[in-house]
Amino acid sequence: MRLLLVTVLLTVALAYYVYIPLPDAIQEPWRLMLLDAGFRATMHLASLKSWLGFDHYIRSLRQSMEGFDDMALTSESSGGVMPGVKVSDITFAGIPVRVYEPPAGGEGHLRRGLMYFHGGGWALGSGKKGSYDTINRMLSDELNTVVVSVEYRLYPEVHFPVPYLDCLAAAKHFLSPDVLARYAIDPERVAVSGDSAGGNLAAAVAQEVSKDDTISVKFSVQALIYPVLQALDFNTPSYLQNQHIPILYRKHMVRFWLQYLGADLSLQSQWMVNNHSSLHHSSITPELRARVDWTVLLPPKYKKSYKPLIVEKDSQGSAKEVSGLLDVRAAPLLTTPEVLAKCPRAYILTCEHDVLRDDGLMYARRLQDAGVTVFSDHYEDGFHGCFSFIAWPLEFDVGKRALRGYLNWLKNNL
Repeated sequence: MRLLLVTVLLTVALAYYVYIPLPDAIQEPWRLMLLDAGFRATMHLASLKSWLGFDHYIRSLRQSMEGFDDMALTSESSGGVMPGVKVSDITFAGIPVRVYEPPAGGEGHLRRGLMYFHGGGWALGSGKKGSYDTINRMLSDELNTVVVSVEYRLYPEVHFPVPYLDCLAAAKHFLSPDVLARYAIDPERVAVSGDSAGGNLAAAVAQEVSKDDTISVKFSVQALIYPVLQALDFNTPSYLQNQHIPILYRKHMVRFWLQYLGADLSLQSQWMVNNHSSLHHSSITPELRARVDWTVLLPPKYKKSYKPLIVEKDSQGSAKEVSGLLDVRAAPLLTTPEVLAKCPRAYILTCEHDVLRDDGLMYARRLQDAGVTVFSDHYEDGFHGCFSFIAWPLEFDVGKRALRGYLNWLKNNL
């Protein structure tokens, strides 16, 4: 009887830990709950190890999350689905990259080129592992594309602007005529792409390249997958609607921003209520605020009944403490219309159940207003990270559909 009681109590405790309410639109809810429970357990373990003094929280988290990468079936582990793709680990301007070369093409047959920046909150992830490696192999093989995946440096070893500068240096090297010729890449068909924090870096790099007259070859396409683009407003409709939806919780995105900008992590509670962007801060001009004004930039269906949170005067003056907060290299949504007008045509993927949904939608609107052609690919049943969950056991139908939509758009537009 005692054993039965203990078993029942443990089962109830486990169910309580795993279960979270999810929107009806999300398919395979229990699979997502179990995946999220695994992530949360990993984060709790990393926090415990950090508290005990074994290692930095992020480094512990990286080590623990390697197991998730190992769980995903890569092309190599599944028997070499794309044996013709040549993979090389080299450096571009001193930055580690992995280059994927397709079997087709060669002399007289120019190929597409694409530079990819992986996600992970500027702190986690690697383009060489798990689904990133699988996706880039697929892209290279199916679209006859030379793919360059950039291993930019991460927090806590570095913070902004180092990851951005790493990506920009690699991009300039890639776009040089000599390098494009070496890989038989058509200079008129070169893209930059990334997901989440990688989408942030891709957008920022695309902006810089578009306005730099010393770079003769420009990106012809930017493909952004649920990009994170601003840190002034953490109370947009999508941040509030999806604050407790896996895989990216609102509080975690705020923490990622603080880490990236080298800010005091104790400011998290202040940032979550927009104290850092109060009207008291004269450096945040009305013009800047208009560039993240979701009441104007979002279609009515996404605004719902939400109201903007505008703070008259904050209690800490935290905006002055974080210099990168208004830097367009960190927050591409803040850039001017003149810069946006020079940017390449865009593919922007957003998910309904993602705190970053509105960042992507606002950027699409601002690009369109500047005269840039934009294709918006929105998934009503999507959630943050789904693009990477394409192989068993971390497999979701919406992830496979999102990946296929991305590949098809590139096939037709790059």
